[in-house]
Amino acid sequence: MSGVHDSEKRSTGRIRRFLDRFAPGDGVSRQRDEQAAEEALRGCTKICDCGDRQIVKVTGTLRTVTLRPRAGVPALEAELFDGSDSLDVVWLGRQAIAGIEPGRTLIASGRIAMNRGRRVLFNPKYELRPWDRSNG
Repeated sequence: MSGVHDSEKRSTGRIRRFLDRFAPGDGVSRQRDEQAAEEALRGCTKICDCGDRQIVKVTGTLRTVTLRPRAGVPALEAELFDGSDSLDVVWLGRQAIAGIEPGRTLIASGRIAMNRGRRVLFNPKYELRPWDRSNG
């Protein structure tokens, strides 16, 4: 005998079933999430294919995020990596932006500029992607 009463087993079962309704990962919602992610990525350019003065939409993971003043103005700088190459994303006049942190995936769009041999997107439009639950 386990020492657990039948009423306790039923109670735990009902609570578990109730909580399971709110658990992420059912097949339908996961499929919808994947379709939405695919739609968002359509039209994205690989960073290695981006040229100077080209208007692009890119996606990747932020490797680093640092506060680095430019010409006396605060600037939040991040390195975006997509597997093919990386570029710098710079928000002038900002010291911090909620959600902009290493490990976060985002989609950014704007005009590429070359600065000291590196691709840079200044003040891009961006969309934060949901955290990947499987990674953390």
